[in-house]
Amino acid sequence: MILTGVLLAVLGLGLVGWFAARGRARLLHTGRGTLHSMPGYHGWHVLLWIVVPALIAWGAWSAIMPGLVDGAVMTDPAAAQLPADAMGRAAVLSEAKAIADNPGQAAFNPLAQTLSEPVRAAHQRFGLIGALLVVIVALAGGGWAFTKVRANYPARSRVERAVLGVLLLASLMAILTTFGIVASLVFEAGMFFKDVSPIDFLLGTHWSPGSARGDNLGESFGAVPLFWGTIYIGAIIAMVVAIPLGLMSAIYLTQYATPAIRRWLKPVLEILAGIPTVVYGYFAALTVAPIFRDFAGSLGMPNPSTESALAAGVVMGVMIIPFVSSMADDALAAVPRAMSDGSLALGATKSETIKKVLLPAALPGIVAGVMLAVSRAIGETMIVVMAAGAAANLSANPFASMTTVTYQIVQMLTGDQEFNSPKTLSAFALGLVLFIVTLILNIIALRVVKRFREAYE
Repeated sequence: MILTGVLLAVLGLGLVGWFAARGRARLLHTGRGTLHSMPGYHGWHVLLWIVVPALIAWGAWSAIMPGLVDGAVMTDPAAAQLPADAMGRAAVLSEAKAIADNPGQAAFNPLAQTLSEPVRAAHQRFGLIGALLVVIVALAGGGWAFTKVRANYPARSRVERAVLGVLLLASLMAILTTFGIVASLVFEAGMFFKDVSPIDFLLGTHWSPGSARGDNLGESFGAVPLFWGTIYIGAIIAMVVAIPLGLMSAIYLTQYATPAIRRWLKPVLEILAGIPTVVYGYFAALTVAPIFRDFAGSLGMPNPSTESALAAGVVMGVMIIPFVSSMADDALAAVPRAMSDGSLALGATKSETIKKVLLPAALPGIVAGVMLAVSRAIGETMIVVMAAGAAANLSANPFASMTTVTYQIVQMLTGDQEFNSPKTLSAFALGLVLFIVTLILNIIALRVVKRFREAYE
């Protein structure tokens, strides 16, 4: 409540400062002639000097307030009963803070219930102090900025510089987040590779983390079956379904369909992209998988299983059809009309024009769509869980049960697991390999796009 009140107060002060600075700038413009910057820029300059320092002050206070609250609670007479060890003391204080935030919560430790009132009182006291500090900083920043409202003050340059800084910060956040993800993967994977040889992990053909022991770790973490299952389901079976259907759908919608048909078919096709993956998983497990199981039985296969790579791959291919179709549709529509008209004028048929002119010219966009679809398929989990199974089999039989890297990552990181065990750390090694594979696919796609873009520009 205090945070909400402070944010509303700062926002209100910012709006007041914006209107006041804008009005003062208009008066200066009326009385003294031309302004260096429009009145609106002066308003935004004052608003920024109210909001930004206030947010910085609140962030700094939020960082130091927990220590102040703990210090205040430790001065309470009841704190003398806290355990001597740091872990036990931290557990009691954490429970007391949880009870202070939710007064109706039951207390496991009676001492935590006793300390909840001092914690609540300290939170309120220091929260009010922080709110007052934030308001003072906002008023000081706004007052200083308001004194700069003059006819020759370059408010526009200051505001545009601030906007540039915000844009730069947003870009850096994306880059730093990527580096953070990569760093965490490399660090945790490095801890895993201290116990398991990378050669055994990358070239081993037996995956059984549950049976891993100190003397046979390398034999239990052979990830080749997982890599094969990921490629077989997501990059082979799914792409065999998605690429022809998606590409042919795009060709029909852009070259043959009337505007009325296109207006109806394209949204219907793109509905596939909005269906939750768990629904696809149910569809694969309850409808498609039994059909393939019966088909495998009719072919004479002994004991066909409901869980199969073919069922998961086909449904996954249907799921990513919109990715291929939409990108190919946009790429084909972007080809200059003069190219197709010139081909038709030279006597080529419509099918020949599509095959020899439009498709090569639209190839960069089509490749981008295919790579996006492959990345989407490789990262899919729910369909694999429900239709393909959890068995790490190294087989080319599409009716066999298989698993993928993403499913194993989820399995390794969920449940009651020790975080520093090789079994759990193997998820980070799998994630690192999956990241590298996806990066290589993107680099190949960029090279293909660059090559053909240069050829057809």
